[in-house]
Amino acid sequence: MIASRYKFVIQLLLLAVAISGNFANAQSVKKPTTIQDAHYGEVLFYFYQEEYFPAIVRLLAAQQQGQMSNHEDESELLLGGLYLSYGHHLKAAEIFERLLADNVNPEIRDRTWFFLAKIWQQRGYLAESQNALDNIQQALPENMEAERNMLQAQLFIKRGEHDQAVSMLQDWRGKSEWASYAKFNLGVAMVRSGRVNSAVGILDELGSLDPYNEELTSLRDKANLALGYAYLQDGQPTAAKAPLQRVRLEGPFSNKALLGVGWADAEVQDYERALVPWVELKGRDLLDPAVQESMLAIPYAMAKLESISQAADHYLNAIEAFYEETSRLDETIEKIQSGALFEDFLKQDTDSSAGWFWRMENLPEGPESRYLFHLLATNEFQEGLKNYRDLAYLVRNLDEWQQRVDVYRNMVDTRELAYNEKLPRIEQSLAGADLNGMVNRKLEFDATLNNIEQNTDSLGLATEDEFALWGEITSIERHPALNADIPEAAEVRKKVALLKGVLQWQLDKEFKARLWKIRRNLRQAGEALVETQRSRRQVDEKMRSEPLLFAELDQRVEGISPQLDGMKIRVEQAMARQHGFLEDIAVDELQAQKQRLATYTVQARFALAAIYDRSATVGDASR
Repeated sequence: MIASRYKFVIQLLLLAVAISGNFANAQSVKKPTTIQDAHYGEVLFYFYQEEYFPAIVRLLAAQQQGQMSNHEDESELLLGGLYLSYGHHLKAAEIFERLLADNVNPEIRDRTWFFLAKIWQQRGYLAESQNALDNIQQALPENMEAERNMLQAQLFIKRGEHDQAVSMLQDWRGKSEWASYAKFNLGVAMVRSGRVNSAVGILDELGSLDPYNEELTSLRDKANLALGYAYLQDGQPTAAKAPLQRVRLEGPFSNKALLGVGWADAEVQDYERALVPWVELKGRDLLDPAVQESMLAIPYAMAKLESISQAADHYLNAIEAFYEETSRLDETIEKIQSGALFEDFLKQDTDSSAGWFWRMENLPEGPESRYLFHLLATNEFQEGLKNYRDLAYLVRNLDEWQQRVDVYRNMVDTRELAYNEKLPRIEQSLAGADLNGMVNRKLEFDATLNNIEQNTDSLGLATEDEFALWGEITSIERHPALNADIPEAAEVRKKVALLKGVLQWQLDKEFKARLWKIRRNLRQAGEALVETQRSRRQVDEKMRSEPLLFAELDQRVEGISPQLDGMKIRVEQAMARQHGFLEDIAVDELQAQKQRLATYTVQARFALAAIYDRSATVGDASR
């Protein structure tokens, strides 16, 4: 049962992911999903790791913060599947009904309704399951269509509509495993509607099949058991033996089959043969009602065979065994009511977020463990235990978050301390940076360069060495000695003029190149100043907002604790209610076993008293 649930819920989850971005095109389901929102990709990462609780948390958080804009519909479908993985079928159905109404490919929509119908049927929501089946508009793939029809027939049987189930199952076609289940359900429906003779051929054929797997072997045993008891109830004990004897001796239905074989022999007053299966049954687990009944059937048969003394001994042994079993049941009930038993259940939990697929691999150690098999066999207790386990997981999760709050508080305090330590140095550095003066100087440089360009003042762009050389030349020109009217002075004047002309020519030649280079440098300097001013404004804004941010973070961190406390209280209250629910189921089950043992004990005492009276009467007559 668990494996089949896991299989089809995983199919539904993968189906939700496959629809990603492809609501109108059936063929696009086969294409890989393109992730456009990083947060949706993170959700899918946890989903494919089968970490469904973290996936749900991140998906809900991303939706609340509007981070799923490119995957709204598919994220909702995935959320429905994830809810379903934790058994929240009602919330999942709400999502599916809203999203799968008209805008999805019919094949995908019908498959989704089919999976929902299966889940609701298993959880006992028959009306919802029927509604989901009614929403399927087209034929499903062959094997799935067969399962759908079987599901519909089972719903008819569970609602007591046996005639509708018979009418549907009689028209079954095919030779798959579902055909065998159809025959079994058809036979059961006929028996429950009083048509035993009509069911005989169907159940007998199914009870004689050659199975090729464990599932069909169990189905064959169930068919033989159903046929055998149908014969017994119809007053045909001889016919009942053949199908009952085809049930495996070590299978899950062997105890009831052995009991039925014995009663079939007893009905024809062959008590010696009846003792054979009953004695075999007596050595098995006393928790089984068939074993308990066999402990009364054995002395009953012995009394019929006039083995009065042995019958009395067996009745006494049965009374003693029933008393001891009742005492053990009382101890188990006491442990259940103390809450210790459920804590033992949770100690077996090694998977943090398995959700609906979690199952207990090993039973807790202790004398009461033998009763747990019977409790875990009931769907109601199993589902309740999963819910209890999930609530315990939430409590642990909230405990971890409460511990993280202190870590976050320390992180905020550390960050604020580091900020306060760096702030004086930053303010000192900013105070030493005269950005306005730099801007003014840049503007002055621009104005000077414009004047140089307008006046073609090549000397204004001379290098330091060139300017010094120009100054030396001009100082030589002004020297009084050069004004002398002598040949040597004239020669020097010519050389000075030549030097000045060469230098002027050099400056004029490189004027435009130097002008462009300086303008480029000034432009880059201006851009750097603009960026520096922007950075300064950002620093100023950061200095203004950072204390506000610290205050906001402090407020948020401090506000998380009351929220966590409130959530933990609600979860613990729900856990207490679930504990009470499980306790009631377990105690009611064990009380029912006690009541059955009490009834058998009373029957054994009356039978023993009757034997004693009979022995006394025989003794008086002999005297």
